[in-house]
Amino acid sequence: MLESCQNAQERWGGVHKLIDRWLQDRNELITAYDTLGAEPGAFSEKRAPLQEFCGTLVDYVSAGHFEIYEQLTSEAKAFHNQRGLELADTLYPRIDVITEKLLAFNDLCDEGKCVAEKFKELGGLLHERFELEDCLIEVLHTAHKEQVVAQA
Repeated sequence: MLESCQNAQERWGGVHKLIDRWLQDRNELITAYDTLGAEPGAFSEKRAPLQEFCGTLVDYVSAGHFEIYEQLTSEAKAFHNQRGLELADTLYPRIDVITEKLLAFNDLCDEGKCVAEKFKELGGLLHERFELEDCLIEVLHTAHKEQVVAQA
């Protein structure tokens, strides 16, 4: 996962500060996931790393829904990117489903019911979400990045 995150930063980094910050947040989420997954007993003994991961997870998900997706959609509308808007309409519902599963994991952890099996499922969900988000960035933002940079 970390390698695909670095690839995303190389492709889109510097184009827009909001996306740059979000990709950095993604990198921190992946690092927290890997660190937690490598700790034996992280789900039974040590709550601090788990709480830190969950906080990072919720922050990342929230930024996507309340900042990034809105920005990308606004850009697509401003630059009359109909193809991008149609793609967003197709991908957002799947991202919403993944978001609900990620937040449900966080809720389990808040209740002290977090288990390693659910944590492992998160890896696949995060990977899928990152791929969908990269697709959105590519189509909604990169298609007109020269115009955006010129206006900045």
